[in-house]
Amino acid sequence: MQKAVFSLFVFALIAVLAYVLINEQIPMGNLILKSSAFKEGDLIPPRFTCDGDNINPLLEIRNIPENTKSLVLIVDDPDATGGRTFDHWLVFNMPAKTQYISEDSLPLGAKEGINGAGSVKYVGPCPPRGNAPHRYMFKLYALDAVLDLVSGVTKAELEKTMAGHILDQTVLIGRYGRH
Repeated sequence: MQKAVFSLFVFALIAVLAYVLINEQIPMGNLILKSSAFKEGDLIPPRFTCDGDNINPLLEIRNIPENTKSLVLIVDDPDATGGRTFDHWLVFNMPAKTQYISEDSLPLGAKEGINGAGSVKYVGPCPPRGNAPHRYMFKLYALDAVLDLVSGVTKAELEKTMAGHILDQTVLIGRYGRH
């Protein structure tokens, strides 16, 4: 009986540890991501969408933690049709000193992952006409490592490799809808 109770205890302890590791919650600190193209919660100008030039907006990065080795940016749409988050842009291994991501550009040395359209580049917001405006999450992460990944990785591969290396994170939310 004692052996069974001990085995159950060990199993429960392993389950709790696994849950904590899988659902790692990193509090947002001082890292800042903003854009001159739109403010937090505002509409993203059409220029940066499928209805315009379909280029990434200028992004400004501030308050990068001291021990940062690289930055990651994930832009996605959690309101995408079909209930699955659509990935618009995956950028990783940005140098820790990056303060700006210019319009229609990628920081020197950075790599890109595969987006929801199957390409390795920025693809702008393009929700179905008539839907309520979707939210576009520009999620920035400061990491204590440069990731050993090649261009073209999926978001799942990127997030798995990032796990345990996040020093700080922040999010900038823009919205876009089509009539």
